[in-house]
Amino acid sequence: MNGQHNYSLTVKWTGNTGTGTSNYKEFERNYSIFVANKTEILGSSDPAFRGDKTKHNPEDMLLASISSCHMLWYLHLCAVTGIIVTDYIDNTTGIMIETANGGGRFTEATLNPIVTITDILMTEKANELHKKANELCFVANSLNFPIYHIPTCIITG
Repeated sequence: MNGQHNYSLTVKWTGNTGTGTSNYKEFERNYSIFVANKTEILGSSDPAFRGDKTKHNPEDMLLASISSCHMLWYLHLCAVTGIIVTDYIDNTTGIMIETANGGGRFTEATLNPIVTITDILMTEKANELHKKANELCFVANSLNFPIYHIPTCIITG
């Protein structure tokens, strides 16, 4: 499966309250993300930046992209290695700092996957596969900050 994969989407600002960006406090930071044949995603900036706390912000979506890409690679690796995963949940965290020029950047993300497997003898291998999943994750390979992993493995009967 070598080759180039192209993706496209549309982001539309929906926060014009009537006077556009005539004043910093006069417009909303709301937007919609449209991807063909998929559910619309409602977004805004983080509330710290005058956004709507009920909508997804770019920082949330970045962490979701990291976590979900890692999970999908991990599940693939488990399947081809013979590890049966029956549940997977990840409580991802990230740290972003604001810079002196008003911008900011993420300095790290930490994945905290809780993986349930069926065979106690596969616990060590199940935990090791997180490193390989990180090496293969398209999103992780595109970032310039470290992604840490603190996995927990649970055994089910």
